Amino acid sequence: MKKYIYLQFLLLLAGICWGQTAWGQFKLSAEIRPRTEFRNGFKTPRSEGDKPAIFTEQRSRLYFDYAQEKYKIRVALQDIRFWGQTAQVFKQEAGTTFLSEAWGELQLSPNFSVKAGRQIISYDNQRFLGGLEWAQQGRRHDALLLKYKNEEKQTALDLGLAFNADQDVAEPAFIQSPGASYYSVNGNYKSLQYAWFHRDFAKAKLSLLALNSGTQNPDSTLSNKQTLGIVASRNWGRITLATDSYYQTGQANHQKVNAFLLGLSASLQTKWTPITLGYEWVSGKSNTSQSGKTTAFSPDYGTNHMHNGFMDYFYVGPANGNVGVKDLYIKTSFNIGKGKLAAHGHQFSTGSVQQSENKGELKSNMGTEIDLVFSQNFGKDVKLDVGFSQLFASGTLLTLRGKSEKSNNWAWIMLTFKPTLFQTEH
Repeated sequence: MKKYIYLQFLLLLAGICWGQTAWGQFKLSAEIRPRTEFRNGFKTPRSEGDKPAIFTEQRSRLYFDYAQEKYKIRVALQDIRFWGQTAQVFKQEAGTTFLSEAWGELQLSPNFSVKAGRQIISYDNQRFLGGLEWAQQGRRHDALLLKYKNEEKQTALDLGLAFNADQDVAEPAFIQSPGASYYSVNGNYKSLQYAWFHRDFAKAKLSLLALNSGTQNPDSTLSNKQTLGIVASRNWGRITLATDSYYQTGQANHQKVNAFLLGLSASLQTKWTPITLGYEWVSGKSNTSQSGKTTAFSPDYGTNHMHNGFMDYFYVGPANGNVGVKDLYIKTSFNIGKGKLAAHGHQFSTGSVQQSENKGELKSNMGTEIDLVFSQNFGKDVKLDVGFSQLFASGTLLTLRGKSEKSNNWAWIMLTFKPTLFQTEH
């Protein structure tokens, strides 16, 4: 029933916006994105006897965008489902349809605006704050943003605020009662405050991030963790040097935090193909450490699929624990016909000292991953992506994960339709 209420609301919104086109611009667009995957050691190595998983998952979205001189709004309806999860003939099904985005942005002046609602928060290379759009559901925040942008000075500053609550106590007791402010949604922050600054220079770019997240402890107290980051790049002709580095402090579940992420890369633009050589160290914590500090860095709200290999062995789910990772990588791409082939290679090592159950120190090498992705556009609305990844796990990785098979692979094919269905002029 809820999904039909959403649909009726959006159709009403479309009708209102259609009637207001004399004063603003209305755009109706859609996205259909089925993806078929063959998983044979995805996210973690296989064990003997494991069978591959094959499935198709589809994302379907409908976007309503409306803009006037002083404000703009977006409402996006989203449905996520596996092919076959609903019978051909049915009267009801599990709810998989919900609002993906619902926000409004008010332009206070030529340089200042305020944006409020359910929205994507994504910056730079999405290492710490990203939309996670590879995942069919994406990542969304319920937040208030104060935004400054100066095109002439190529400068931007965003201030973000959020305070989350869950309706675990029925109205009206939710308004005031013992424990009414306790936040019980796992994997999410209770409060968030951040500032993001960006500046473009003639041959360089610089971004600075300062973020505080408050998480609810089981004993009803709040732990506040701070993340400070810098993302910078500098171009010298065909060579670009870049860094994305972060430091975490504060507390997590009553433990002091002292963790870091250090990323460095160099890119060379050749006649035939770009080549990027990079290194990233995400700090971990030894499994024999007696320290009460948290030294394992956590890229909490980023698009982690974009980093440390496409097979999602690190920071997509809890599979890596506190081990951390060192990632030495090389990336390139080639034009093939009307498409492009991206090729990435990763050599993974532990980000901390780890020991086996018999107290012997494990070697740092965790394995090698090769990622290949072919992409081709069919006009401006349709895109085909085909990927294959192979990971050769080391004995250390198998020991850490409690698995047995060194050879692991993953293949997928995805077709994306993103048409504009209707659009008015100003």
